[in-house]
Formats: sequence, structure tokens, C-alpha cells
Amino acid sequence: MKPKRTRPEFVIVKGSELSLSGSALVKLLGAVLGKGAPVRFRAKGFSMSPFIKNEDVVTLSPLQDASPSVGDVIAFVLQGTDKLCVHRVVGRKGDCYVTKGDNSSEADEPVPRENILGFVTRVERDGKEVFLGLGPERFLIAFLGRRGLLLPLILPVWKVIRAIKKRAPS
Repeated sequence: MKPKRTRPEFVIVKGSELSLSGSALVKLLGAVLGKGAPVRFRAKGFSMSPFIKNEDVVTLSPLQDASPSVGDVIAFVLQGTDKLCVHRVVGRKGDCYVTKGDNSSEADEPVPRENILGFVTRVERDGKEVFLGLGPERFLIAFLGRRGLLLPLILPVWKVIRAIKKRAPS
């Protein structure tokens, strides 16, 4: 059962008084999610592009009793580090989850459940919700990503979409 979308009680956004990274951010996210509340933060990096881009606002919801499945986007702590990572589940390996950034060529090290902080349940870009990547299409994205086919297929399509957007009157 997937978590319900609820309004976060705590928000970390660019320009606010609270700016955390590394272990401090991981600890805060873990504490808020551990209380059963969703939390928002601004994404850093390009590994999930084009579905989650640098500076997008990401909402994480607690796992509670749910288990991630193929296609879900999760936040987790990389093994042996305090580094937060947001990637898509592309498979299982024993008791661990195989994850991969949509814009990455290699899968991550298998992620044990105890390293998973929560599910990505919402992505906002420029104040608008981004729908692509978290709906039913997430299964196809995970399938193509696992086989290294996502980028070769999506880049030409993305270029066409961007060209059309540039030509369209604002």
C-alpha cells in the first residue's frame, strides 16, 4: 500500500533560514519521517534528470509499513556514508533494493531497507507539480533504465519536446 499524499509539516527550501547537507540533513529527514510526517527539500544534482532536476522541490513521505517496488523513487543513505541519494528502484537483490539514477549509466550498490528514508511522492519545478516519472509510467522507466535503454530513447524525444516548447508562444 502506497503512502497517501499529505501536506508536509516541515519545509526546507532555498532562501529559508535552515540550510543543511550531509549527515545533518539525513538526520533531520530521518527524524521527521520517523514521526510519520512528510518533508520537502530542494534536490541537488542531475542523476535523476529529466524527471527530477537540480533545484526541484521533492516531497518525501515515510515508508511506514510499505515496501518499495520497482519503479518507485526513494530517498536513501548510501552505504558507509552520510550521503543522501534519491534514485529509482529498478530491482531487488536478496533483501536489498537495486537503485539507479534515471540519468546514470550504472546502478548503485544494493540498498538495505534500513538505509531507506522514504518515498518521493511529489516533485515541484518552478512552483508547478511535475507528474511525469511517479505515475504508472514509472514501471517502464525502471525497466528501460535497468537495461541501459532509458537515456538513448528519451534524449531524442526530450530534444523534440524542448524544441516545440521554444517555438510555442508564451
